This record gives sequence, structure tokens and C-alpha cells, in this order.
Amino acid sequence: MNEARYRSWATTHPGTKRKYNEDSFVDRPDLGLWAVADGAGGHHAGEVASGMIREALESIPPELSASELLAEVRLRITATHATLVEMAQERGEGAMIASTIVAVLIRNDYFACLWAGDSRSYLLRDGVLRQVTRDHSLVQDLVDSGMITEEEAENHPRANVITRAVGAETDELVLDKVMERLQPGDRLLLCSDGLCKTLPKDVMAELLGVQNGDAPPKVLVEAAVAANATDNVTAVAIEFTR
Repeated sequence: MNEARYRSWATTHPGTKRKYNEDSFVDRPDLGLWAVADGAGGHHAGEVASGMIREALESIPPELSASELLAEVRLRITATHATLVEMAQERGEGAMIASTIVAVLIRNDYFACLWAGDSRSYLLRDGVLRQVTRDHSLVQDLVDSGMITEEEAENHPRANVITRAVGAETDELVLDKVMERLQPGDRLLLCSDGLCKTLPKDVMAELLGVQNGDAPPKVLVEAAVAANATDNVTAVAIEFTR
């Protein structure tokens, strides 16, 4: 793997309303691995969940093949899921210690994206921003069923209800996967919903494409905070250079 083929940046902020940050990120260009996790559960439980995911992924050893890395990421997220479910059960009925996850792995000219929840991945190519992931959320299910429009989903009162997460009470965690080929100049964005639910898509595209000045995640997060983001805000950007 040639590390010179890409560069990456990462930034997180608690937002304008929260006293603490339940988001975590992974920025491992040496592995070709990046991730964003958005914790949930209250009383710092979300911080615990996203932090456990970060620690599990950051401790993956280098020099794995592409297939070994993909398998290791799945294994560690699944193991973290089982641990979080057990921890919640020990806290009593109704307790939850959970987190979304969106992760990108890059080898050669290809990337694989794994996710559960509503943290997102986007691909910016030739100035056009396209969402790679599909939210595991109540409002996305309503959009897919035709009950509401995408415009109505943006301000839906239950927009924060997710239907899948690491640590959510379920027998088996299912991670969706997308694989695509990269082109020189492509930029990938991983973000928590505090970013994509605060900034319009066209603004995100413009700021992600900035070539000079501050790193794109810093500019994106600062713009979300300036727009009064009430949730934690995290962004990780990866540029495929050649």
C-alpha cells in the first residue's frame, strides 16, 4: 500500500448545546482506515460506546492484506457490539450503550465502506457530492416507503431515531457494505449527523472541495458550529491523490 496516494484530516467539536462530546473518530492513514462513531445512550454512555469502537479500530496492527483488514474491522466491531449489549443488560432494563459507525478502508484504487446507523459517507467527484451510505433510521424507512418526502424528512420530529447501531439490542449486528473504485482527485467525507443535518448539501460540497487554506473537516465543522449545530459534530476527509 502506498500511503502517498492519499491524505486525510479529521476534526470533532461538541457543538453549541452539549457540554461533552459523544463522537469519536479514527484517522489511520498507515492502515488505510478511517471511521466516525456517534454515541447514544445518555449519561456519558454514548461516549463510552463510541470510544470503545475507536479503541478497537485504532489498535488494529499494520501490514494486513485488504481482505484481512476488512475481516478484522468486522470482527472488532461485532465484538464491541456484544460487549456493549452485555454492559447495558448489567445496568438494568431499558439501559442502552450504543453508537453508530461508518468506516472506510482504502487499498490501491478501491474503497470499501461499512456502516450501521445514520453517520454518513459522501464522495465528492468533479464538484458533485454524492451520499454513499443509506441511513438506518426511522425517517429513511418512511422515505423509502413513500410515506414522506426527503424534504419532509429533514425536519421530521423523529429524525434522530436510528434503527441500527453498535450496541443496540439485537441478536446480530448487520453492517452494510459498499465498494467502489476511486479516481484521482476524489474526496471522501465521513461525518456524524451533527454535520449533515446542519449544513445543506451544496455547502458541504463547496467546503469539502476547498483546496487551499484550512483542512476541509476544520472548515466544515466550524461552519456547522457557526450555524448553531445542537449536536456533536465530527468530520473526517480523505483525498485520493493519484
